[in-house]
Amino acid sequence: MNPMIQNQLPKKGAKVVVAMSGGVDSSVAAGWLSKNGYNVIGISLQLHDMAEKIDNEFGTCCSLSDLNDARRVAEVLDIPFYVNNMETAFNEAVIDDFVQEYLNGRTPNPCVRCNEKVKFKKLMDWALDLGADFLATGHYATIQWNANLNRHELHKGGDNGKDQSYFLFTMKEAELARTLFPVGSFEKPIVRALAEEYGLRVANKPDSQEICFVQGKSYKDFIEEKVPAEILRPGNFVNAEGKVLGQHAGLHQYTVGQRKGIQLNSLEPLYVLALNAKNNEVIVGPESSIFRKSAIVKNISWVNEMDLSSSLKALAKIRYRSKESPVEIIPMDDSSIEVRFEIPQRAITPGQAMVFYDGTRTLGGGWIESLSVH
Repeated sequence: MNPMIQNQLPKKGAKVVVAMSGGVDSSVAAGWLSKNGYNVIGISLQLHDMAEKIDNEFGTCCSLSDLNDARRVAEVLDIPFYVNNMETAFNEAVIDDFVQEYLNGRTPNPCVRCNEKVKFKKLMDWALDLGADFLATGHYATIQWNANLNRHELHKGGDNGKDQSYFLFTMKEAELARTLFPVGSFEKPIVRALAEEYGLRVANKPDSQEICFVQGKSYKDFIEEKVPAEILRPGNFVNAEGKVLGQHAGLHQYTVGQRKGIQLNSLEPLYVLALNAKNNEVIVGPESSIFRKSAIVKNISWVNEMDLSSSLKALAKIRYRSKESPVEIIPMDDSSIEVRFEIPQRAITPGQAMVFYDGTRTLGGGWIESLSVH
């Protein structure tokens, strides 16, 4: 564990609603709070029904089997437990957005959308309705109190390999003041050991590796089930100069940086450089052309208030598993910025979240709109 990571936690006795997904992290979050003198209530969200579609007891997320796991954990911990059905809101805010983004030639990040539009918003409302002081989740992130600036800040978790601050960049300081991440400073083996200590059957449950609502199928198949076939039109593969090289089977099958599925005769491997939804074109070229140094990012959300009257130096991640890289952030208007990288980045992808850091502190982020000409 990083010794510099400090996780802000309230005095014992506080009433805390814990968002329980049925996984080991949120289960231990509830268990740790309960064992350490907090008044805990468990809540799960039923977002969709995957139990009848997938024969997979473990490794899912937010399915009915996961809700059953969460309920059993609550029974072992002897805490109240409630389930709220959020299927309609989840479909509208997350699944519909996911499908539409692919149809628009963009690659979405539904986990950020779910946290922003469904989980934190609704759970915080319910926590307050239940008279709770705080909402807790099992995220690997930490909340630190900056006494010098008199504010709560969002920081990385103690396990570098599991840090989830990337998915939380839309949180605001006011939300941080009412939120707890009990396992945020722990490393994963410690969390699993605590689950064993608490007698929780999810101690060895695998982490979810896929987008929850696409479990057991490809993105292509999922989208094709959701929209009429006539919308998924074939189009042209073109090179950077606009020359037609062949035909693709549908824009939804491709994302920037992809090589698989480009069945064209070429002396060198071809990769997806960009998607042109207006012309239904997949632009392809050599791998060297995937690397870019700048992008336009929109719908910016800062955790704490930021002064962007001039440019700002920071570190940025262009996707969850990418490494942070030094950037200059240049303001354009109230909701848009240009981001210039010191080191060219591979496959900067419209639709993905770009998140900014200052050391361990999460500054905020936004959604990659396009690649700039810089």
